[in-house]
Amino acid sequence: MPGGRLTQQERQEIALGVADGLAYAEIARRLDRPTSTITREVMRNGGPTAYRADLAHRATERRAHRRRQAAPRGPQAPQQAHGRDPEAVREYEETFTTVLMQTGAPKMMSRVLTCLYTSDTGSLTAAELVQRLQVSPASISKAISYLENQGLVRRERDDRRRERYVADDDVWYQSMIASARGTIMLAETARQGVGVLGPGTPAATRLENIARFLDFVSESITRAADQAREVLHTKPETPSDAPENPSDESESPADSDT
Repeated sequence: MPGGRLTQQERQEIALGVADGLAYAEIARRLDRPTSTITREVMRNGGPTAYRADLAHRATERRAHRRRQAAPRGPQAPQQAHGRDPEAVREYEETFTTVLMQTGAPKMMSRVLTCLYTSDTGSLTAAELVQRLQVSPASISKAISYLENQGLVRRERDDRRRERYVADDDVWYQSMIASARGTIMLAETARQGVGVLGPGTPAATRLENIARFLDFVSESITRAADQAREVLHTKPETPSDAPENPSDESESPADSDT
């Protein structure tokens, strides 16, 4: 699989593939690139309805130029926590943002949510978000209001009385439950059509089968979400949680013979 940035020729191939209605995975296969690379390329350059190879190539060159200008030099360059590769982190954040955008979230809201999820604290102040995303405070305020209305973030005060924005781990559970409720509603609506269209008719049978399918899916989602909810709150194992001397856990065969 080739590495490096997309070439102008590859972008033209992407544009042709998008225009032909090909799936991102198929375009990626033809270019021998990861599907995430194609997805990110299209979504950050106008989306499937407005992607243009020439504009995308120029925009990428401009972004690269800005990053080179903004990159700190010398010993003062900020270090990533835990020895992380800054370029790998940036690429991952772009991928995560793109996936969130595909679920329907606006770009700035997706960028803010990605920042919160990829921060070790799970919370950031408005000033920290402005610094990390290099956008205006107004943009952050608008994004936070949107995410708060969607129940994806909450506000809290830290010990310095600063307002922090927190991405709750439980949001994913609540999202699954809300999805299950919507599925149940759709199943009930489909079943109502059985009586209207006449039991036993082809149309009524189709709707009844849809309702049964959606009932099963919604029940499965709810059951799985309830069973897995605690996974969202699992804490990383600390050194104190591990045995002090793993060899003390059990005797080896050699030891038992002595």
